[in-house]
This record gives sequence, C-alpha cells and structure tokens, in this order.
Amino acid sequence: MELQLVDLELPPDSNLILGQSHFIKTVEDLYEVMIAASAQVQFGLAFCEASGPCLIRAAGNNPMLEQAAIANAEAIAAGHSFVILMQQAFPISVLNVVKQCPEVCHIYCATANPVQVVIAASEQGRGILGVIDGSAPKGVEGPEDVRDRQQFLRQIGYKLG
Repeated sequence: MELQLVDLELPPDSNLILGQSHFIKTVEDLYEVMIAASAQVQFGLAFCEASGPCLIRAAGNNPMLEQAAIANAEAIAAGHSFVILMQQAFPISVLNVVKQCPEVCHIYCATANPVQVVIAASEQGRGILGVIDGSAPKGVEGPEDVRDRQQFLRQIGYKLG
C-alpha cells in the first residue's frame, strides 16, 4: 500500500463538499438535491464510479464548476468518491440534504479552505483515508475574536443583527 496526498483545486469563491457514495445513480440524485436545496446555487459535481466501466460521472448547472469537479475527481481517483464544487451558497445550506441522499455513505469535509486528501493506493485501487482541511490552530480566541466571529456571522446573514 502506498500513501499519497492530493491537493484539491477550488476555483475562487468556491466551497467544496467531498464525500463517498455507493451507486451510479449518485450523480442524478445529488444534482436533484442541489437544485432543490437552493435556487441560486451554482455547482458542478463529479463521481468516481468503482465498478463496471469505472468512469467519472459528472453533472452541474455551471460548466466551469463541473470541469473543476471533474479535475479534482481525476486527481483523487478513489472509488465511489464524489466532489461537489459550489458558488453562491454555503455548504451549510445543502449539507443535510446531501447527507440524506440515499447513496451518500460519508462526508469527509465541507469547506472553502485549502484541502489535501489522504489517499491509500493498492493494486486494487484507491481509497480516501481522510482530509487535511485548512491550517492548524494558532491559539485560542479571545474576546475580540469572539466579537469578530459574531459580526461575521451577522454580516453573511446567518444570525440576526
């Protein structure tokens, strides 16, 4: 077995959901979930099929995000993994409905941070062991940091003024 780190590429102003599912119908169902969850979301998704022709299946309503999702899926190349890249919405707006999709087994991360995917490769194929999401903590928040966090949540509309 060989361990590898794969750096994912997120287009500017994008968020990522990385997960694992189990069936070819994943693409259609995740497409429907994304469309139903948010009227303004722009997204592309790609799914790495793990049997049969072992193709990367893709869909989306934004060709640039769809191509970026495909490129990330090609870099990961792990069976039954999926990548959703989104703009004009945050993962928190769609994450629960994505998790409720019958094909979805696991979510590794939902983020706008730089992401490295930890991959195990064997003679059979590749699998995701986990992710490195962003940077390590640099300290503990103080009172000013708490105020900044609370202001930010209000600024982006997740808390009342």
